[in-house]
Amino acid sequence: YRVPVRTQAGQAREIISLAVPAFLALVAEPLFLLVDSAIVGHLGTPQLAGLGVAGSVLGTAAGVFVFLAYGTTASVARALGAGADDKVVAAGVDGTVLAIGLGTVVGVLVGFGAEWLCAALGGTGEVLVQAVIYLRISAIGLPAMLTMMAITGALRGVQDTRTPLVVSLIGFPLNAVLNLALVYGLGWGIAGSAWGTVATQYAMAVALVAVWLVRVRRAGMAVRLHPAGVLSAAVNGVPLIVRTLALRAILLLTTWVAARLGEVTLAAHQVAFTVWTLLAFALDALAIAGQALTGKGLGAADVAGVREATRLMVRWGVAGGAAVGLAVGLAGPLVAPLFSSDPAVRTAVVAALIVVGVGQPIAGYVFVLDGVLIGAGDVRYLACAARSWCQAHTLPRTLQDLQGAPIITSGAVGRQLRLSAYQGSARHEVLLEPTLISEHFPFLRSAILAGLGVGLVPDYVVQAEVASGEVLTTLDEWRLSIFGT
Repeated sequence: YRVPVRTQAGQAREIISLAVPAFLALVAEPLFLLVDSAIVGHLGTPQLAGLGVAGSVLGTAAGVFVFLAYGTTASVARALGAGADDKVVAAGVDGTVLAIGLGTVVGVLVGFGAEWLCAALGGTGEVLVQAVIYLRISAIGLPAMLTMMAITGALRGVQDTRTPLVVSLIGFPLNAVLNLALVYGLGWGIAGSAWGTVATQYAMAVALVAVWLVRVRRAGMAVRLHPAGVLSAAVNGVPLIVRTLALRAILLLTTWVAARLGEVTLAAHQVAFTVWTLLAFALDALAIAGQALTGKGLGAADVAGVREATRLMVRWGVAGGAAVGLAVGLAGPLVAPLFSSDPAVRTAVVAALIVVGVGQPIAGYVFVLDGVLIGAGDVRYLACAARSWCQAHTLPRTLQDLQGAPIITSGAVGRQLRLSAYQGSARHEVLLEPTLISEHFPFLRSAILAGLGVGLVPDYVVQAEVASGEVLTTLDEWRLSIFGT
């Protein structure tokens, strides 16, 4: 069984169908902040600078857990490609439960530590007062923010980027209307902006959860909590947390430096940082497509298709970054007046946006590769066989034993399979003659369960069967890979 070969034109259409809705949905959150900046900016420079400090803290608190979206996309997409519908549903539910729990804990910590956090970023005087007001209220919305991440990631994993787009298209005008009504209509000031955004976030989170539940029930599956799955999602997210913390540390450092240089610089930094965030999310649309397509492709053993799609997305990322960067650099004088009436702030914003524009081509390249690598995940290959096969045969105990066993795996028909095995710093290779080869993992799983031989497949293909004891594994002390062919 072979996965149908797709042409480059077909891949391009698939990338666009995922990336365009993802782009429009991704920019929703920075657009919320842009609306907040535009509305709050006309309250005064201290309010805008305070929003900048609070926004940096809030962005970091939520951004650290971006693995809820990225990790869920990858795991759901791989399960989808492998035909494991039960794992698709479980990954979405586990990610959502983890998001609610983490959002609640972090929201409480940020709310109580708001003054200390804002002061640590250089907020003083009236700027600190405004920042604390905004941050304490916005912390209430963190559970909703993280829930949206998890559900959006699950929907991307099933190749659905349109639903998050529809929810965002409804949420954006709702956010703008609420902010205007609360800030100016009721005279709540910066607090009104925070409350309007929080209300919108919860409305969007409820809508996304409802959509996922409908999808689950249409598939005829029950929603069950899997504590082990929630724990696994948390553990698997650790590398992405470290990655995100490193990135966020640099961004926080820029806010700290801007705060040391005064209100004008900090206010201009807030505008530039918001625009930079908007562009980052826009370029990240290709990364989202990369996550979804890479996960699904590798789940179906379509390695060649994944490589071709990656090359195409890298070209698009660099070209798109260059185009966007040029537009931002030229648009500075038109953008600055939208956010401040202070001439000094406007001048600083124009200069900052030129710097933002210069870095966009590199950003386009980096974001695409980031998405592809996250989609690929850290997959472990297993040597395994059905319990029924093990009762009639001897399960291989050494790498050399595999050479005499009927091997079930993916690979090139008519060619030997080079199995790479790692143990600590040692690396060994074994040449195998597979008995059954397919590029379709669901078919390979069926062959293993039918007792046709020893499987060499990714762990997620037979995860449930291994847990139930239906499939036994061997050579667990080795890290196996078949990509050395």
